[in-house]
Amino acid sequence: MGTAIAIGAGVAVMTGIGAGIGIGIATSKAVESIAKKPEAKGDINKALLLGCALAEATAVYGLVIGILIILVLK
Repeated sequence: MGTAIAIGAGVAVMTGIGAGIGIGIATSKAVESIAKKPEAKGDINKALLLGCALAEATAVYGLVIGILIILVLK
């Protein structure tokens, strides 16, 4: 039973990988967009921050679920 808990917690925490990749891609596209159209910098930054916050929230949810799996199913 202990091994299954560890595997479940590890899988839950792996959401951070997807969030990191997503934030990296979003940032690179935002930098490209600002380079092409500097006058739209404010709008691009607003959209980038909103997207990064949502992606980071996904990673935090995965971390919380991983911790709960370890503490509750221990």
